[in-house]
Amino acid sequence: MMSLTGSRGYSIIITDTSCFITLDKIDAFEILHQAFTNIVTTPEIQQEFGSELPKWIEIRSVQDTTLKDVFKETVDPGEASAIALALETSNAILIIDDLKGRKLASKMALNFMGTFGLLVKAKEFGIIAAVKPYIEKIQATNFRVSSALVDLVLERTGEK
Repeated sequence: MMSLTGSRGYSIIITDTSCFITLDKIDAFEILHQAFTNIVTTPEIQQEFGSELPKWIEIRSVQDTTLKDVFKETVDPGEASAIALALETSNAILIIDDLKGRKLASKMALNFMGTFGLLVKAKEFGIIAAVKPYIEKIQATNFRVSSALVDLVLERTGEK
């Protein structure tokens, strides 16, 4: 898992559907764009999202479809495609929230973070002043998050 204290040193950010849905629900899509410049996702994730994604997100297909199919036995098609694409892409970080997906990403030794990690990065980069208002908006949606994670993020960002 990626340290949440690093720089913007990753050349490609690969994003799963949950991050897109969550940012869209809280009207914060632009945070992703401001935090990272090279954002990629797969056609499967674009389809799962169900709406048109911003033009600054590149849609890239996975080359190794066999690997993607193997991953689909463990996680949903979007997560399988994101993890497979991350494996094919050097110097990438994956934004993934689902626990099964995170476990698989960890097994594959991928660098990853969740949507909350993105918010921490956005604060570190000076894009947002505070994480807490965004967390409160997220908690008002159907996004499931443990109070322990909320406490950890608020503590880490000095907002607790």
